[in-house]
Amino acid sequence: MELYTLKKPASIKKKKRVGIGPSSGHGKTSCRGHKGQMSRSGSKHRAWFEGGQMPLQRRIPKRGFNNIFKVYYQIVNVSQLEKLEEAEITPEVLVKCGLIDSVSEPVKILGNGEISKGKKVTADAFSASAMEKIKNAGGEALLSSESK
Repeated sequence: MELYTLKKPASIKKKKRVGIGPSSGHGKTSCRGHKGQMSRSGSKHRAWFEGGQMPLQRRIPKRGFNNIFKVYYQIVNVSQLEKLEEAEITPEVLVKCGLIDSVSEPVKILGNGEISKGKKVTADAFSASAMEKIKNAGGEALLSSESK
């Protein structure tokens, strides 16, 4: 075996030498075709531009309604509060325990499950059943606006 008999791997390809003359295989028009916007120098267009055709985003049907004023609550059930050791429960405590993701998003307490210990719970909203269960257990349900 000699060095000149070795073959180069298929993954290594020669660089396309554009505009280097007819012998390069990419001479004359330099792989740009004849005439048209993209054959000219300085030509460019946005990735989503479709050449004046009605854009895809405007062609597809629109459905439904997206209410930009809707408030999305992080939900915590009363049964989850029962498992916590703390006597005073705030959004900061809920984040630390991993029940909610963010302190900045509003929190709503729902009445699924039972609670036996009296706890002081602070949240942005309560369902009627959750508020009733917390008060019956000897606890206190405070809205975030009241506690500030």
